[in-house]
Amino acid sequence: MSELAVARPEGSGAGGHTGVSAAAWPAADTRRLLQLVLGALWLLDAILQVQSIMFTRAFSRMLAGSASGNPALVAHPISWNAGLVAQHGMVSNALFAAVQLLLGLGIAWRRTVRVALGASIVWSLGVWWLGEGLGGVLTPAASPVTGAPGAVILYALLAVLLWPQDRRGGPAPFVAARAIGTPAARGLWLLLWGSLAYFAVQPANRAPQGLSDLVSAMAAGEPGWLGSIRQHSAALLAGQGLLASVLLAIALAMVAVGVYLPRPAARATLLLAVVLAAATWVVGQALGGILTGMSTDPGTGPLLMLLAAAYWPTAAARNSAPDDERGRGWPDRPGWRTVSPR
Repeated sequence: MSELAVARPEGSGAGGHTGVSAAAWPAADTRRLLQLVLGALWLLDAILQVQSIMFTRAFSRMLAGSASGNPALVAHPISWNAGLVAQHGMVSNALFAAVQLLLGLGIAWRRTVRVALGASIVWSLGVWWLGEGLGGVLTPAASPVTGAPGAVILYALLAVLLWPQDRRGGPAPFVAARAIGTPAARGLWLLLWGSLAYFAVQPANRAPQGLSDLVSAMAAGEPGWLGSIRQHSAALLAGQGLLASVLLAIALAMVAVGVYLPRPAARATLLLAVVLAAATWVVGQALGGILTGMSTDPGTGPLLMLLAAAYWPTAAARNSAPDDERGRGWPDRPGWRTVSPR
């Protein structure tokens, strides 16, 4: 007889239930859940991209506007791209929406998650330059309140940190460290939040009315309740640009170094990161403008919150098998035994 082994749930007899129990299938771990949230955000971008106004010249003008304030080396390719989109508005916008749809679906399907994450990095870098003007980081008006360094670069960062492969070595203290290692993951967090602290104290933000003017600028189509929140916030910031920008920079700097602190302090700074992300998302970015009909992404708020979740210290740090290899080797799982046919 063949010595081929078959897997059978322990406790099942010859006449018992032979189907695979739902509990036998591997549950998605935290990294996989975060990948699915990232995929959902790409699908939201695809939905926003097919809004009717995106098929008009307003979209190309929006792209061209990101060249303002940038060095010529950065601005000229942006203007060229905007002109190309203006000439082929329907086709180019449909293509943009299709790419984002495929990225979202590709991340959601386990078999294509690697390809989709890799493609999202390339796409994000291109859009960050040609669509967002590098998030305005080279302009005098860069501010974390209004979304610097740009939402799309955070998609690329998340793709790197949530890559479905574990780095060899000791247990990872948080999900973001599993693919690239703890020192690199902490360094990227420090770079991101440290740059936000730097942007917060730029001269335009330190001006007496700097932050107040940024917050009070209302977008067309913004709901009244959201506009009211922003106007009240602007009134509180009136004449307090220097104080508010310095306090914001200190809070952002605390978040930046938080991942190097012991676990309880690290968790406190991550909660602070979520609060800051939510506050700037609502007050400064008006939910990314998604309620105005003129936005192509939800802004930096949800992405920064997702990043904070990826850095949340695990209760019991451990490395697990790569996500795309889960579900194999069932006989090694608890509750299963290997038997040979008689």
